[in-house]
Amino acid sequence: MAKAAKKQRGGAGTPATVALESAGVPFTVHAYQHDPAAASYGEEAAQALGVPAERVFKTLVAEVDGRLAVGVVPVAGQLDLKALATALGGKKAVMADPAAAERSSGYVRGGISPLGQRRPLPTVLDAGALAHPTVFVSAGRRGLEVELAPQDLLRLTAAVSAEIGRR
Repeated sequence: MAKAAKKQRGGAGTPATVALESAGVPFTVHAYQHDPAAASYGEEAAQALGVPAERVFKTLVAEVDGRLAVGVVPVAGQLDLKALATALGGKKAVMADPAAAERSSGYVRGGISPLGQRRPLPTVLDAGALAHPTVFVSAGRRGLEVELAPQDLLRLTAAVSAEIGRR
């Protein structure tokens, strides 16, 4: 099992943590040893950090009516593409090409954060996040998560909240 380490504000130096620092938002950075053979980056993070998978969220880039958008859902579930499209006033959504997601966000797959993206995209946070005092999302690279209040995540990403996750 990967060893987890906690860090308080600063030290991570990713665009996501820089955005959090600049906004003055309380957060905690959690680092763990990423295993390149892990089948699921998000589930690996939940296990390594000893956190229920319902509190760890993955950032997925999709195309809604031909335009890139972000869905943030629990790692234990899947993104409901139809619900994502509906939440953004669109008709159809498909998963984005991974290379397009990386170019747009400035992050690599498995480390895409909803925070500090190179080009901010319309974002939807699964409504289940609001049931937790804090949630975990990628801090901008594999093996690094940031913990923050879901209300702060909504505000900083200018996201809307909707039921977009499914088990």
